[in-house]
Amino acid sequence: MKISVITVNLNGSRFLTESIESVLGQNHQEVELVIVDGCSTDESLAIIEAAAGRDCRVRWISEPDKGIADAMNKGISLTSGDIVGFLHSDDRYPEPGTLSAIAAEFVATPDAVWLTGGIDLINAQGETFRSYRVRRFNYTRLVRSNILFHPATFVRTDALRGCGMFDPGLRLAMDYDLWLRLGALGDPILLDRSSACFRVHGDSRSIRAAGDALAEEFAIRCRFLRGMGRRLFPFYLDYQVKRILNMFFIRRLTHLSAQGLPHA
Repeated sequence: MKISVITVNLNGSRFLTESIESVLGQNHQEVELVIVDGCSTDESLAIIEAAAGRDCRVRWISEPDKGIADAMNKGISLTSGDIVGFLHSDDRYPEPGTLSAIAAEFVATPDAVWLTGGIDLINAQGETFRSYRVRRFNYTRLVRSNILFHPATFVRTDALRGCGMFDPGLRLAMDYDLWLRLGALGDPILLDRSSACFRVHGDSRSIRAAGDALAEEFAIRCRFLRGMGRRLFPFYLDYQVKRILNMFFIRRLTHLSAQGLPHA
């Protein structure tokens, strides 16, 4: 079973080498890395070209795109694997056996179209300061909140393409929109182990734009609920509470990552 990992990059040379090596260092035999670069002006292209020169499993393009969703869709169109995962250029996999464990779960559960696992939060130095186990899943919980970790979630390629891939009109919460569509097809496999390392640092778009991402997530939820004929008011109150809690949560994460605290 071949796993294709898509990495979207724009001027992410600071952590790009570590991210690439974490994919190519997997002990799973059938792996390809598809890098979609958005015309970086830093050292990214030199790093990508060098990696592709050393390892034929690296495929890449560098061209303008219309945002992250568009770039990830380009990556999906280039993949040749049975399973697709997404690893941002500042993230990495926790250990060489990560993708082998994921492939084994898909083989053991042939009817499942997707899988999600737990995640480690790491700081700029690569130190783990917080870990989250895979979250309990049901579709009702997903409608209420984006309970999945993007880099720890893997999807069968045919299901990903069949459900329309990512909405290019979304800027930040396009993963949540996709999860809602995939969830309608069936529950994901829940893998009770860390399946990715998400890096918390000052230049992270996910951290800097967390408030905007939450707002877009709420807009996606409203669109979905209107289509079901559901009342929006209870979800609006829920969003206001989450918006306040999210600000404190991001501040806390940023503080912990800067302290270099040990695994908690």
